This record gives sequence, structure tokens and C-alpha cells, in this order.
Amino acid sequence: MLTALGQTMKRSGAVLIAVAVLIIYAPQILAAELTFGEIANAVVRVEATIKPGARTARTLGLERTGSGVVIDDNGLVLTIGYLIMESETVRLTTRAGKSTAADVVAYDHRSGFGLVRARGELELKPLALGSSADLQQGTPLLILSMGTMGGVTPVRVGSRRPFAGPWEYLLDNAIYTFPPHREFGGAALVDLHGSLLGVGSLFVGNATDPDSETPGNMFVPIDLLKPILAKMVKTGKSGQVPRPWIGVYAAVSEGRVFVNRLASDGPGAEAGLKTGDIIVGVRGRRVGDLADLFRKVWAEGAAGTDVTLDILPLGSPNLEIKKVVIRSKNRHQWLQLGRD
Repeated sequence: MLTALGQTMKRSGAVLIAVAVLIIYAPQILAAELTFGEIANAVVRVEATIKPGARTARTLGLERTGSGVVIDDNGLVLTIGYLIMESETVRLTTRAGKSTAADVVAYDHRSGFGLVRARGELELKPLALGSSADLQQGTPLLILSMGTMGGVTPVRVGSRRPFAGPWEYLLDNAIYTFPPHREFGGAALVDLHGSLLGVGSLFVGNATDPDSETPGNMFVPIDLLKPILAKMVKTGKSGQVPRPWIGVYAAVSEGRVFVNRLASDGPGAEAGLKTGDIIVGVRGRRVGDLADLFRKVWAEGAAGTDVTLDILPLGSPNLEIKKVVIRSKNRHQWLQLGRD
């Protein structure tokens, strides 16, 4: 069994990491229902070309490559949404080199997940969706991906805590792992029985706590997918009420939240916000960080509602706080997703 496992990992191009996995994890893995080869083979390469003029082309590029995970017997592949968002074509490739076109099934901004379905037969066993709720700091796991720099990394959970992204994105209980895995986009985070616990999103420099200097990765917990999966497959959306999107890419410096960038033709730009404006509050309620800003904006109602920001304009000579009313939008309607 150990020889077969080693041969499987050599075929995946992860020889050195295979040694570490065999030493540390082999007893637990071999007790699993799936073999390690079957677990690794469920991870496929995702290649997407993006529509000309796509809203995200400037920041994310027109060609995107990462990984995805087969999660059913009919070629449904889960990945991180930014890989396939606003795509024109998507192609999947297995570890054995089999390639097929795929159709975008869904994208969900709230979780960050994306779904595609292979047009051809993948003939791969899907990974079962595990439970990420009880993952504790220090738990040993594996990251699996498709790429050229080694597709397997034994890791541990560095921490569980919120993650706030400047694109109006917030996870209440993200999974942070270390050491870092280089090909993180859409990578599979699996437990020692091969159950899927998360999907790779980002490289981070503080995996163990906010003030640490421990490089690692942030994963979107799989538990966020379970309540919305059926709706996403059926409609292309999560079925949740769309949150108000204001098109502001904010950042924090010296305890102040400020406008770092504005979405082109987005609500914030249309309302007259400028890069460098300081966001003091939302409708008179002071904000302290990105997560606080997002929660207060979303508390104003559904997409389409007016959101009033308290702004200290860049270069204001008298420190006068101005109220800027922004007519929020549904971000999915601003993007070129093709199913709306």
C-alpha cells in the first residue's frame, strides 16, 4: 500500500512532499475509505478565459488558473469564485491529463465559492463534504492542488477568525493554515480521511493570529456551501437576499478606514466619493475596521437601499464631516456573469 501511495504521488509531481506525508499521515490516510490517489485525483486544474471588458479584468486578469474539487458524480466542481467569475470559457484538466470544457454553474459573492460542471466525463470519485465547524488550532490537514510547483502540502490549522477583504467581503470564521501552499487558488483543504473542509482563497502573512508573522493561507469553510449548494446548482445563485453593495474598496491605516479605490461605474463613484476619503461612520454610527464597516452597511437593508456614509473628505480644511448618500446595488448585476 505504501509503495502504491508513493507511486501515485510521484505521478502528481510531489515527490519530496510525498515523503513528509507518508511519514506523518500515512497510517490515518490508509484507513480512509478512499485511497490517497483517489483523494488527490478529485482535484482538477481550472483554466478560465475572461470576457473582454469584464469588470474584474484589470484586477484579476483575462486568464486565470487554479484548482477545483469534484464534489458529485456528474462532474460538478467546486472552486474559488474569482477564478471563474465573468468567464467566457472554462476548461478542466485531470491529473491523468484528460481535459474537457466546463460550464459555469454559479458564483456566490457572499461565500466566495464558484461552481462549474464538466461537459465531458471526468470519471473521478468525488470528495465528500466534511464539517469545518469544529476545526481547532493545530489540527493536521492536507492541501491539494493542481499546478507546477508541487501539489501537496501537509499543514496545520493556524487559527479560526474573521477575514475581511476590501472588496466588501467578510467571513466570520475563516480557516487559516500554515505553512503556506503556493498554488492556493481553489485548492482543496482535506482532513486525514479525505473529506473536503475548505477551498483555498488567499496567501496571508498572519496565519496564527492577526499580529503574527506566520505565512500561510486562508480557506473558505465548506460549511458555508452546504445550505446554499442546491439553490446554486438550480439557479446560479445562493437564494440569499442580496446585500447592499457600495462599490468601495476600503483599507485601514492608523485606525482609520479610508477609500482606497472605487469600482468603475459603481455606486460609491456615482455618489461622488473620492480615493483618500475617510469613512468615519455609517448613518451616524462610527466604524472601527473593515468588518465593522461592512456589517453596518449590510444592516441598512437589501441591495438597492440607500446607504449614508459619514465622510471626512480628503484634504478637508475644516475637518467637517459630510454625509454622502449612496444608492447601493446588487453586485451580481454589476458583474458580467451571464446567468442574471
